[in-house]
Amino acid sequence: MKEIIKKIENLMDTISRPIKLMEVCGTHTVAIFKHGIRDIIPGEITLLSGPGCPVCVTAIKDVDIAIAISKMNGNILFTFGDMMRVPGSKHSFYQAQAEGANIRIVYSPMDALEFALKNKDRKVIFFATGFETTSPSIAGTLFEAEKADAQNFYIYSTHKLVPPALKALLDSGEVRIDGLILPGHVCTISGSKPYEFLVSEYKVPSVITGFEAEDIIQGIMMLLEQIASNKPSVEIQYKRAVRKEGNPKALSFINEYFEPCDAKWRGIGIIPMSGLKLKDKYNRWDATKEFNIDVPEPREPKACQCGFVLRGIKIPTDCPLFGKTCTPERPVGACMVSSEGSCAAYFKYGRWGK
Repeated sequence: MKEIIKKIENLMDTISRPIKLMEVCGTHTVAIFKHGIRDIIPGEITLLSGPGCPVCVTAIKDVDIAIAISKMNGNILFTFGDMMRVPGSKHSFYQAQAEGANIRIVYSPMDALEFALKNKDRKVIFFATGFETTSPSIAGTLFEAEKADAQNFYIYSTHKLVPPALKALLDSGEVRIDGLILPGHVCTISGSKPYEFLVSEYKVPSVITGFEAEDIIQGIMMLLEQIASNKPSVEIQYKRAVRKEGNPKALSFINEYFEPCDAKWRGIGIIPMSGLKLKDKYNRWDATKEFNIDVPEPREPKACQCGFVLRGIKIPTDCPLFGKTCTPERPVGACMVSSEGSCAAYFKYGRWGK
C-alpha cells in the first residue's frame, strides 16, 4: 500500500494540477470513508460521489404510486428493507405502513413469490429497485413465477442502468470529471463493454475497482497513470470478479424479461433509456399495467441538495439541512436514507462539525 501511495504522489507531481475523480458506486463511497482514503491520498485529488445509490435515485412518484397500490383492498407490497424510509411526497413506506398500508420487508424477491403462491386470494406486488446487480434476481423470480403460473404476483420495476446516467452526467457539463471509479458490483453482471463509450466519446479515464482499501487505492493509481500518459481506457482492477463480457447467464435473464426505457431519477430528472421495464409479452406481471394509478406530480423537498450531490456538483455538507433537520433517523432527502447514500456516509464517517 505504501508503494502505491508513493507512486500516486509521484504521478501527481507529473500531472501538476488538481484532479477530480468520481466514484459512481455508493458502496465505494462508504468504503472510501471507512478506510480513510481521503486522508492518505494527496490533497490535490478530490473524490466526488456520483449517482450510484439505487435507493437514492428512486423517484418520489414511484414511491407515491407504490404506496397507493399497497392501500388498495387486499394488496400486499413487498420491498427490500433499505427502501422503507425513502421519502415520498408525503410518506415513506414505514409511515404508510403505520397508517395501515400492507407493506412488508423481504430479503429476496423469491420470498414475495412464495408468499403469493401460498396466498392466491391476495395480490402480491414486489417493488423492484436496484441497478444491474439486482435485476437478474428479479428476472430469475419471474422465470419461477412463469413456471408456477403465478396469477397474483406482480413486479413494480424501478430498475436503473448506470451507463446512461454517466452519459447524461458528462453531457450536462455541470462538473469537470478527470476520471471515473466504476462500480465493481454492477460490472460483475454487465462487464466493462457498456462503459467503453466513456473513452471513445468522452476520453474519460475509467477503472472498475473492488471495495477493499487496496483495490480503491490501486484504482486511483491506475486512473492517474492514464491521465499522466493521456491514454484513457476502461481498465479492470477488480479482475477477481469482473470480466470484460460480464456474466452471460445473468445478462440473458435480464434481456429475456426486461427492455430499456426512459426513467426518472430522483434529483436528476428523466434520463433516456436508463430504466428497465418488463417486455410486453410479460405484461401480466407488470404492476403498472394491472393497477392504473395516477398521483399528483411531486416536488423535491425544499432546500434539499440531493440532486446536486448525486451529480457531483456539491458535497453533502454544503446542504443547509445536513445533520440538522436531515439525519439518518429523520431523512429529508433520499441520500440520507440508504447506508450507501452519500449523505449517510458523510454523517456516519465524516468529520463535519467536529
